[in-house]
Amino acid sequence: MTSLSSTSDPSSSSGNQSFLSSTAFAVAGYMLCSATLLISNKYAVYKVAAPSFILFSQLMGTALVVKLFAFLGKIQCDPLEKEKSLKFLPVALIFLATIFSNMKSLQYANVETFMVFRFSTPLVVSIADYLFLGRRLPSPRSWACLFALLVGAAGYAMTDSSFHVRGYTFCAIWYVIFCMDQIYLKHITNTVKMESNWGRVFYSNFLASLPLVFTYINDSDEIEALRTISFSAGMAVFLSVALGVGMSYFAWLARSLLSAASFTVVGNVCKVLTIAINVMLWDKHASAFGIGCLMFCLTAAYFYQQAPMRSDAKDSDDGGQSTKSLLPK
Repeated sequence: MTSLSSTSDPSSSSGNQSFLSSTAFAVAGYMLCSATLLISNKYAVYKVAAPSFILFSQLMGTALVVKLFAFLGKIQCDPLEKEKSLKFLPVALIFLATIFSNMKSLQYANVETFMVFRFSTPLVVSIADYLFLGRRLPSPRSWACLFALLVGAAGYAMTDSSFHVRGYTFCAIWYVIFCMDQIYLKHITNTVKMESNWGRVFYSNFLASLPLVFTYINDSDEIEALRTISFSAGMAVFLSVALGVGMSYFAWLARSLLSAASFTVVGNVCKVLTIAINVMLWDKHASAFGIGCLMFCLTAAYFYQQAPMRSDAKDSDDGGQSTKSLLPK
């Protein structure tokens, strides 16, 4: 008698593969990893006062994990090639520039101030999608949602009690770099042929990790922190590396399935958890009205619809029939 466990069901296997490559799976995984990685990183830095080493560990650790599982035959990963490395090098440089400008922004401005800039990025990225990546402009409904994001951000800005000119200057620098990041990384997913999504994970993390070696080996404080690291602190770093692997995988998978603007909106949705954590843990947070404005931004983001490709979209007068919902039902 043949057992049920040994019976191969092609349709079931095909269904599982379809789900694992679906937009819903990619977005859910990305949002989960984004929220948990923030908490994990905060705890890791609390246990080990070596933020540069932790970031290096996440990036290089992710690259090594991917290569290890590829060597064991569990996943497929592209080999390191010069041509692909040159195309992914700007990805690494833009990523590091985004991290640096992000840190400088948060040094001079509170988290909610930084979120104002973050929530307005889909406006710029939607136009860049149209100019550089072949998508149609957003539908009237989506423009209304993006405008609502801007209104909510402006409402919040009126409540910011810790205005710093330098803070806003660094936020503006981050804004430009971040928008470049969203567009260029989507361009890479469209134009650089990879054997699997794991190849993108390996290239981006490996190349970005190399310059970080020099940021912590010359820092005596970080070296001392690593010299006296405890087992629990080491486990905290290990957990952040594990979550970093998932974060990177789901981020690249979501980028390949969504437009640059839609991926930016998904990133904004993730930040509602960041705000909640910030309100609970730190003294520098917004008023109830300010938080309400940010919630309004996230509500508008939920009703945003992804614009179709111009080459695929049919001309119609309804303005909304050919758009694709960000989170499919």
